[in-house]
Amino acid sequence: MFGLTYLKDVSTLDLDLGKCTGCRMCTIVCPHAVFTMENKKAKIVNKDWCMECGACALNCADGAITVNSGVGCAAAIIQGAIKGTEPCCDCGSGSQKETVLAVESCFV
Repeated sequence: MFGLTYLKDVSTLDLDLGKCTGCRMCTIVCPHAVFTMENKKAKIVNKDWCMECGACALNCADGAITVNSGVGCAAAIIQGAIKGTEPCCDCGSGSQKETVLAVESCFV
């Protein structure tokens, strides 16, 4: 299909432990098991597993999780498959910023 390149450390996922009350909802809704519990608080196991779907942030009643869903690699791969183009998943950090912004606008 496409010659995809794995990019490390580009996820927009962020967890504010000060806001986390340990409800475990993120561990339940995350389809990629990005979260675990440690000392009665959520913990990110591996940020690179995050596909930025936004399920964790949408289900966090405490607002402890933020993620820019629709701008990362998952969105770029899906959009690339739909349009039949090579996906760009540099999250706007490189020379292909316009492509990522175009992908982002499709999910607004």
